Amino acid sequence: MNAEMDLGTNKKAFQINLDRKRYGTFAEIGAGQEVARRFFQVGGASGTIAKTMSAYDMQFSDAIYGASSRYVSRARLKTMLDHEYCLLRERLDQKLGDECTFFVFADTVAARSFKQHNESHGWLGMRFQSATRGEPSEIIIHVRMLDEANVDQQEALGIIGVNLIYGAFYEHQPEKLIASLQENLAPQRMQIDMIKFSGPAYEGVDNRLMSLQLVSQGLTNAVMFTADGESVQPAEILYKKAIIVERGSFRPVTYATNDMLEGARHLFLRQPDAEEQELVVLMEMTLENLLSEGQLNHADFLARVDILGSLGRTVLISKFGEYYRLAGYLSRYTNRTVALVMGLPSLHEIFDEKYYLNLEGGILEALGRMFKSGLKLFVYPMVEEKTGTLRTATQLEVAPNLHHLYQYLIENGFIQEVTKFRREYLKIFPPEVLAKMRTGDPAWERMVPPEVSEMIKARGFFGYQRSDAA
Repeated sequence: MNAEMDLGTNKKAFQINLDRKRYGTFAEIGAGQEVARRFFQVGGASGTIAKTMSAYDMQFSDAIYGASSRYVSRARLKTMLDHEYCLLRERLDQKLGDECTFFVFADTVAARSFKQHNESHGWLGMRFQSATRGEPSEIIIHVRMLDEANVDQQEALGIIGVNLIYGAFYEHQPEKLIASLQENLAPQRMQIDMIKFSGPAYEGVDNRLMSLQLVSQGLTNAVMFTADGESVQPAEILYKKAIIVERGSFRPVTYATNDMLEGARHLFLRQPDAEEQELVVLMEMTLENLLSEGQLNHADFLARVDILGSLGRTVLISKFGEYYRLAGYLSRYTNRTVALVMGLPSLHEIFDEKYYLNLEGGILEALGRMFKSGLKLFVYPMVEEKTGTLRTATQLEVAPNLHHLYQYLIENGFIQEVTKFRREYLKIFPPEVLAKMRTGDPAWERMVPPEVSEMIKARGFFGYQRSDAA
């Protein structure tokens, strides 16, 4: 390890040990007591640590925290925090409650096993008081450990655990806390793909914006939250599920947006072994799309996700400009059907070789990565503006050298036409809707679902201008 990085982590741990206002418990399962070890190493831990524990044996763990079907999970972490915090208050509140604030740090981790090349990930949580005898606040994160060696993963876990504890105590702005989580940790050793703040210290914090920070600050490639705004780790939603993804700007959601999705759902249900109850629908926005005006506009972002939430949609925010990268990400979580639904212009871009000049294998490498796990493209038709002619996926013209490859993908079902659609919706384009909305032209309201129109008007989203006729 870089000595400077080690010094920075130890300095944080030592500062906490010298802070007589903090006293608490460390409970760590799955990769050794890597976080607590840091505090013992630097000295002065007796003033900080009430107890450390690590129940590796499942029977011991179940006896303490109750039986569990999944030991590395958010539910298990919450049980650990609940149990240890209650125990801490029960045993020490009367004696020390007026002098210090209590905290519990917990983690449950699946580090690299010496037996197999398993997915290395973990849940870390911090529950802490900001004032003596005050109600606790909480921060929960999910991490993916990317080091190959088990010992390196343990070391990285210790660093990020110290950073989380330090941030909870001394970084009062959540954005700054997020930025500090990978301090003293070399890039590409750890990803943080979920974070949730709660409690009195974080009143008014919107966890959707915090999720966006994880992507924009480079801590992960993608984050996800449900229609009610709940931050989730992708595996909680996607594990062993069939998935349909619609990528877009959603400024705003239109009748065409929903028609495309319904057409894709209809097509999905015609696939072998398709089950509606096993299907997850995602609305994806790329960071590049959110930065289209040069910087992140939080109000604009929240307007989009509020509308999607009102329609019951789960949202994915990603850095995957290329579709093959999105396909690879989704296939990490499931072996079921994954389908991307898109319009004909997007399909045309996929077969444009200029987008793959950075790949050694060019477009062949990109398509190989995209379709290797059985990905399907469900393609929504379009109407030629000048002629009114309907164009579908089978009519797409690609470069002559790609013609046979394209036909192969069509004939083998990798690319399929969306055949259930409303022709009148094919003429609805979000930029046109947005322009009408901003100039007070009431025609835009006929292009979006009623609930979308009502929310935009009530909350003034997207620069909406009230029409004179309204």
